[in-house]
Amino acid sequence: MPTLLIANRGEIAIRIARAAQELGWRTVGLRASDEGHPLHAEHVDTCVVLPGRGVPAYLNQADVLAAAQAQGCTHVHPGYGLLSENAAFARACADAGLVFVGPAPEVLDLLGDKAQARALARRCGVPVTAGIDQPTSVAQAQAFFQTLGEGGAMMIKALAGGGGRGMRIVQAFDDIATLHATCQAEAQAAFGRGEVYVEQLVAQARHIEVQAVGDGSGAVSHVWERDCTVQRNHQKLLEIAPAPQLDPALRQHLLDAAVRLGEAVKLRGLCTFEFLVDLARPGAFYFMEANPRLQVEHTVTEQVTGLDLVQSQLRLAEGATLAELGLSQPDIPRPQGCAIQVRVSTERQQPDGRAVPATGLVLAYEPPAGPGIRVDGCGHAGMQPHPGFDTLVAKVVVHHPQGFGPALARTARALAEFRLDGVAHNIALAQALLAHADVAPYRVSTRWLQQQLPALLPLAEQQVRPKPLSHLHAAGTEGPRGAQALSLELPEGCVAVRTGVPGSLVAWRVQPGDTVRAGQCVALVEAMKMEFEILA
Repeated sequence: MPTLLIANRGEIAIRIARAAQELGWRTVGLRASDEGHPLHAEHVDTCVVLPGRGVPAYLNQADVLAAAQAQGCTHVHPGYGLLSENAAFARACADAGLVFVGPAPEVLDLLGDKAQARALARRCGVPVTAGIDQPTSVAQAQAFFQTLGEGGAMMIKALAGGGGRGMRIVQAFDDIATLHATCQAEAQAAFGRGEVYVEQLVAQARHIEVQAVGDGSGAVSHVWERDCTVQRNHQKLLEIAPAPQLDPALRQHLLDAAVRLGEAVKLRGLCTFEFLVDLARPGAFYFMEANPRLQVEHTVTEQVTGLDLVQSQLRLAEGATLAELGLSQPDIPRPQGCAIQVRVSTERQQPDGRAVPATGLVLAYEPPAGPGIRVDGCGHAGMQPHPGFDTLVAKVVVHHPQGFGPALARTARALAEFRLDGVAHNIALAQALLAHADVAPYRVSTRWLQQQLPALLPLAEQQVRPKPLSHLHAAGTEGPRGAQALSLELPEGCVAVRTGVPGSLVAWRVQPGDTVRAGQCVALVEAMKMEFEILA
């Protein structure tokens, strides 16, 4: 039986565990020494405590590999973030006799480095923006900025990783040194690599990404595209599949470009190729970066195609071919309907548009449910969000067979039903975002949300939310699971008989004045359509 170490945490660790267990695999999870008992620890067969604290615990390759070897693991799945794009870790797994669930180390070297990935795109005839395709110093960044002319702007980006970390827009020459240092520090903390590069800013763009899958032989298929345009500080809040209002010819160009890039590196496993669609130049697009790993937003692709991308990863890591898995291009299902994902995070929105982690105790966690609603989450009542980790607590994924408009309405309903009490969160902001007049016709760009935040924040306070349940927790309870302690005033000489089951009294089996012996039935109680004898 394969044994899988899940080198990640939170909702993605739960997602991977479920996919592996459905295949009959044994699962091993990890948690940092200061993490308490997170929910993902309940979903694996065994959970190992790492000696480190916070994110660095998961980035310590020696400790992660030691846990895998001690548990007799055969495979390692890195999830997303953390070590997922670390070629040195993939090599260390191979040296330890472990199968890394992801692309080959040399592919991670190439695609995990955004500058090298841009150079690959040039070789494959895929357009890219102007930029410096190598680690860039402050002086080089300043020299490049001056070539953009008056009104020009550029991006400083971390060479490794993603999620908006290590990324800043530069619009003034005097800001370059400070922002360069900030990006380096963020990249080092998040990915263990501090190098950055620069590229010209596309001022008005949509962010479209293509999911690709390959088996290492050179065979690569696309699993259609997703739209991730609605972002705050370069971090995605809303993800949609398929991309709404996208020209069919442009869609095909994007799909073809992604397959071409995947074939060039003989991709094995999953990779997402990300593009900017220039709104100022109809039909123009640019390769932005490649993420050779599972994406946070893989869920919407699964909902519109019916595929299980995580199980496909595991099968491909075992050596299966696309043809054997029914993933050759003619076999990939066309998208059915529309799927939308909203990221729910425990955070406090700052007036400047940034969000900071929220702390506290989750008093109530009740995700929405119903037809077309999927929630991948790691929240629960009693949870205390760890300020050292990502604030993502749930992904609300909604599918509707009739397209984008009905899917938007269903998503709005789902968010209105999501009860999350005790900590600050972004649900009301997401509700206000979905209700904005620009969203249904999809008149948005990657900078749209940042510009709209000052108007959206007051609207977020007006959103209909479930009434807090905090009053239920304020009364004070005793006993297991909050059961009220028994406190009855009984007549002298009487004793209470506990039913042991909540329900409705059906009949007494004794009368006042009867002598009752131990073990005698004194009453019948009905619960769950069954009758229970209550014994003295």
